Amino acid sequence: MKFLDQAKIYLRSGDGGDGVVAFRREKYIEFGGPDGGNGGKGGDIVFVAEHNLNTLIDFRYTQHFRAAKGGNGSGSDRTGAGASDVVIKVPVGTQILADDQETLLADLATAGKRVTLLRGGDGGFGNAHFKSSTNRAPRHAIKGFPGQEMWVWLRLKLIADAGLVGLPNAGKSTFLSVVSAARPKIADYPFTTLHPQLGVIRLSASEEFVLADIPGLIEGAHEGAGLGDRFLGHVERCAVLLHLVDGAAGDVVRAWRTVRGEMEAYGGGLADKPEIIGLNKADAMTPREASARLSALRKVSGRPVYLLSGATGQGVPEVLRVLQDTVHEARRDRAEREHAA
Repeated sequence: MKFLDQAKIYLRSGDGGDGVVAFRREKYIEFGGPDGGNGGKGGDIVFVAEHNLNTLIDFRYTQHFRAAKGGNGSGSDRTGAGASDVVIKVPVGTQILADDQETLLADLATAGKRVTLLRGGDGGFGNAHFKSSTNRAPRHAIKGFPGQEMWVWLRLKLIADAGLVGLPNAGKSTFLSVVSAARPKIADYPFTTLHPQLGVIRLSASEEFVLADIPGLIEGAHEGAGLGDRFLGHVERCAVLLHLVDGAAGDVVRAWRTVRGEMEAYGGGLADKPEIIGLNKADAMTPREASARLSALRKVSGRPVYLLSGATGQGVPEVLRVLQDTVHEARRDRAEREHAA
């Protein structure tokens, strides 16, 4: 299935049904009086987060959603039927933005969450509504109230506990394939990963987390170079980032600074997230090269740096344990905040 994480769609909720003018005309009712019913409510536009969806590809082919108008009222003081709501199913993690692509209207971050984005118009009043002691035969009714309409952007941000970042060919896809059941494309040329991949890492029966691999970043990605930085949105929700640096490429400090610079330029709080640095491809370096590059990375980043090899598995369990502990701590803090609220 083709991956699509952004789509623009048109929405219109239903108009309310019209009220009607009617009078009772039964043979044995001497003074019949008004009995025109009210109109029914128009349909709402409702979004629901579904856990079994993982792309917005359906919205490439269906871009207009209109709810039906409510039924008109009728005689015998009968209210028109309310129109059915239009329920739009989207993947968990979908954000709904206004046409300016900046104003956040809704964030469907949990499975089953429902948001009524546009409310249908109310039905108009029939003439029975206006009956009073001084106006016993009103001859007017109100038309239904109009629905609402707007263009919105849907943007998918995958729900993952940890995110993989790095330059192209840093070994991110290989790492993901080794530690999980995910099978991303792996090749010896840049940008083999064209869209985000998710993998579930299980360290034990009670310890697991979701790892997201996004396409590699290059210098100038925030200005559109390479695949740009649009996929960085998929790691905005992550509790921790695993930054893989290709140790066999030579200048590891420049590689680390390039990706850090792109994350800072992107914003979204990425530069403030906990960062685990992994010097990858230990199998392609001599012990002397590995030691020198570890020291250089530790000095420039001010953080611990882990030597590992996705191809051979060297150092991978240690990195996974650090990731799991960081994710567990973030989950505990989130639960405490929710409990306090």
